[in-house]
Amino acid sequence: MKLLRLALRTLRREWRLPELRTLAAALVLAVAALGVVATLSTRVEHGITASAAELIGGDIGVHGASPLPDDFAARAHALGLKTSRVATFPSVAFAGDRNQLLDVTAVDAAYPLRGSLRTRDAQGHEHVVHGPARGNVYLDHRALSDLQLRIGQRVQVGGQDLRIAAELSALPDGGQLVSMAPRVVMNLADAEQAGLLGVGSRAGHDLLIAGAPPQVARYVAEIRPQLQKGQRLITPQTTQERMRSAFDRAGAFLRLTALLAALLAGVAIALAAQRYARRKTDEVALLRALGTPRRRVLGLLAGTLAALALPALALGAALALGLAQLAWHLAGALLTRVPTELPWLPALAAVGMGLAVLIGFALPPLARLADVAPVAVFRRSMTRRVRRFDALYLLPILVAVALIGLQAGNPRLGPILAASLFGVVLAAVLLSLLLLWLARRIAPGAHPGLRLGLAALARRRSLSLIQATALSLGLTALLLLGVIAPSLLQSWRSELPSDTPNWFVLNLQTDQRPGFEQALRSMHADKLNMLPLAVGKLVSINGTPIDAMKLDDPDAKRWADRQLRLSWSAELPSSNRVVAGTWQGADPPTPMVSIDERWRDLFQLKPGDRMTFQVGEANLTTTVSSVRKVDWTSFQVNFFLLLDPAHAGRLPHTWIASFYLPREASNTLATLSRDYPNLSLIDVNALLDRVRGIIDRVSVAVRWVLGFSLLAGVLVLVAALASSAREREHEAALLRTLGAHKTQLRIAAACEFALLGLIAGLTAALGAAGAGLWLARQVFRIPHYLPPLQPLIVTAALAALAVMLIGLAGTRRVIRTSPLGLLRRG
Repeated sequence: MKLLRLALRTLRREWRLPELRTLAAALVLAVAALGVVATLSTRVEHGITASAAELIGGDIGVHGASPLPDDFAARAHALGLKTSRVATFPSVAFAGDRNQLLDVTAVDAAYPLRGSLRTRDAQGHEHVVHGPARGNVYLDHRALSDLQLRIGQRVQVGGQDLRIAAELSALPDGGQLVSMAPRVVMNLADAEQAGLLGVGSRAGHDLLIAGAPPQVARYVAEIRPQLQKGQRLITPQTTQERMRSAFDRAGAFLRLTALLAALLAGVAIALAAQRYARRKTDEVALLRALGTPRRRVLGLLAGTLAALALPALALGAALALGLAQLAWHLAGALLTRVPTELPWLPALAAVGMGLAVLIGFALPPLARLADVAPVAVFRRSMTRRVRRFDALYLLPILVAVALIGLQAGNPRLGPILAASLFGVVLAAVLLSLLLLWLARRIAPGAHPGLRLGLAALARRRSLSLIQATALSLGLTALLLLGVIAPSLLQSWRSELPSDTPNWFVLNLQTDQRPGFEQALRSMHADKLNMLPLAVGKLVSINGTPIDAMKLDDPDAKRWADRQLRLSWSAELPSSNRVVAGTWQGADPPTPMVSIDERWRDLFQLKPGDRMTFQVGEANLTTTVSSVRKVDWTSFQVNFFLLLDPAHAGRLPHTWIASFYLPREASNTLATLSRDYPNLSLIDVNALLDRVRGIIDRVSVAVRWVLGFSLLAGVLVLVAALASSAREREHEAALLRTLGAHKTQLRIAAACEFALLGLIAGLTAALGAAGAGLWLARQVFRIPHYLPPLQPLIVTAALAALAVMLIGLAGTRRVIRTSPLGLLRRG
């Protein structure tokens, strides 16, 4: 207890010291930055899960190609879970002499269990409803337009004459996010009575489940082993698979910003702790001379640090929770349909990581104080015993590596960030050594002020290296956050411009192409992309029948059993890149096929292997010419397998196309559907909207964390420049005593800080550009990204200027103080 009281009294007395305040502020910022990002990420993740459940219509679902056993629903009821039955199938609707192919969803009265089924009445008012009553039906706007019907009129679906009760606005769709045809919702009993769900029908059957998470998890564990062929679980994870790349990118952006903010705070803590340790050296030497044991000295230092850390950690956690809640309310328009409860665990985890940062970065310089010899009270040269190597100074590196590893979440983000920062440290040290070498040669003939500045850098060799390295790390992190991260987000956003193809077309016949293209031009559609589409099956690989091959990967088995969609092209599609082999071109001498990386991995293929496909009644044996990396996020028509046109052009095929049509012009598609009734129009606007919404959410979160990072960066600059303040005071006192003018001291300080800023700015610009390019290619999968060089250079120059100004501001009081006052203070 005595030691604790002494530690508290020491902290109260020394709280006025700037290094302790810097240390406390850096710790608060580290916890707040990590906590805000972790809390927002957890809420976004919960929101994604909740929105996925809304897409499914329940917490989970069981899908089957035939009616599901009654035992599945009975088991759910036994666990206290709610259920709803759904069937989906294509059907043709008739209204007078008009007909239209529709995607039909037949539901019971409980549908949906999660999410909402929304309709509009004749006056345009929107309502949240459940499944329609018997004899009623909901048609979406496309269906009403194509069939030229209005609410209240009647339509025939599956032989049933049904009343249009409302216009369908939105419904859970199992996570498909695309619409193959106009949509209609009818009563499940009407569909059964019409014989639309009998043996031989093309209907898919779903049993939706909703309830408490533990019971849902128990149900999944019990039902999964009972699933037969043609049956599968529908979960939030499988529902969101279409946007997995977007979610991975979003998480990487958030983790990157939090990591950099925490590392910045760690550097500030290390610098402040080092300066505090130097200030405490004389006091510790006196305590040791008076007989205080080494263990008690360590206890006093640890107690002072703990007394400082506890309120700082609590304040950081409170800030994290409060600011995360504030950000949630301010971004409410973007973060919709997300649980509103505030998660506490992420903030507590941030406290633990903040404590690790404090111990890792502050402990080494403070622990070395316990080694101060008692004789150091008389001889300053004995302040520390000489060591060839001190393992304690590996602790900050280990903590930084552990923090990067724990927070990265991406197997490539952590190593790339660590390697980039290590490269920045190495470059800063080399540039600093080069500058110090030049200083010894330039200084003798330079201007007196410049000579003093260069001499000061050379004289404080170790401190100059520490300052240059810390400033370079700080500026690199700030440039990554302030310049690189926004440009990466902009590059991601530019992948989905406003005119990204939002409609796909299937079943287009060759003789229909000219008329179809003319119709799109008349509707002012844009970005038309068209490729042939043949349906086939993989027969053999390298002469071995596919049925005789031992395939351990379940995905490989599924692809081997299913029908394949094949295409061909003379030119390599723009969203494809050859990573092995050579592109086959338009007219190779023998049949060729180019495969996607996923197929290479599934079947262990390589260029030169032979693959035989059955298309219609014919077999086509091809040679693998190349392996492609496909950008599946481009929303262009892409294929796993691309044949060469010279040998594949004779295969029976249709055409698949994509194009962009403004939403306000979507009504014109009704004419296209009537003129080409065989076409299947696929609307992907919902998918595009969700991906753009994810980008907007990430942008909001990144902007919030950037504020913490900027504050942490300022702390790093201040702490780095203040680390040599005590030595500078002694030098200024000596120079003023020897007759140096204030102007000479100002010029010397300006030269010293300008050179440090030049090293830091140059190193940071190169390091941030290299790291951004590396991260874009390997983590965020933005292949054509180029770092914004002009903003980097301008920002780095401004940061270097800021280093000089902050440094001059810190020496202003020293220069103005009389030599006697400086000597007394020293």
